[in-house]
Amino acid sequence: MITIHGMNASGNCYKLQLLLSQLDRPYRWNEMDLFNGATRTPEFLAKNPNGKVPLLELEDGRCLPESNAILCYLAEGTPYLPDDRWSRAQAMQWLFFEQYSHEPYVAVARFIAKFLPADHPRRAELPRLRERAHQALAVMERELATRDFIVDAGYTIADIALYAYTHDAPAGGIELAGYPHVQAWLRRVESQPRFLAQQN
Repeated sequence: MITIHGMNASGNCYKLQLLLSQLDRPYRWNEMDLFNGATRTPEFLAKNPNGKVPLLELEDGRCLPESNAILCYLAEGTPYLPDDRWSRAQAMQWLFFEQYSHEPYVAVARFIAKFLPADHPRRAELPRLRERAHQALAVMERELATRDFIVDAGYTIADIALYAYTHDAPAGGIELAGYPHVQAWLRRVESQPRFLAQQN
């Protein structure tokens, strides 16, 4: 059985929980206490020198870090990663968008607002993070005005990746009221078979 080393509060880890639920694939979950250095131990660094979760560990001991790489690996040969070359490239495009233009702002604002004390100096970053988060959401809003899911082929790991932090954006002070197409898309994702809500 595969093992996922992760943290329930992390959207990047939740992506894998959601996909594995929808694949109806069994796995072992190893909850990591990041706030107390669980990913900085010699044992964990031997598995992932970058010291981050999520981390997929296969039955033979091979380890794969980075949430979107793990999504691609797990979704290979399933409808969640299209066989068609163009549709697959579109899915990859949105995975890169999520990690470069979306997650660094939506997720970081969520982390600061949700987990750091009210007097923490990093709260000074929130206005800029929220501004950039709204830019990413505006891109999604335009795309979702013309289709049900983020890729023409239908529901894919691109939706899973983007859903993971978008659905909890208000926790970072990023309101979704101005994005009706994004809100409708969130509901469509939540209506998919074997949908799993985040456990945090």
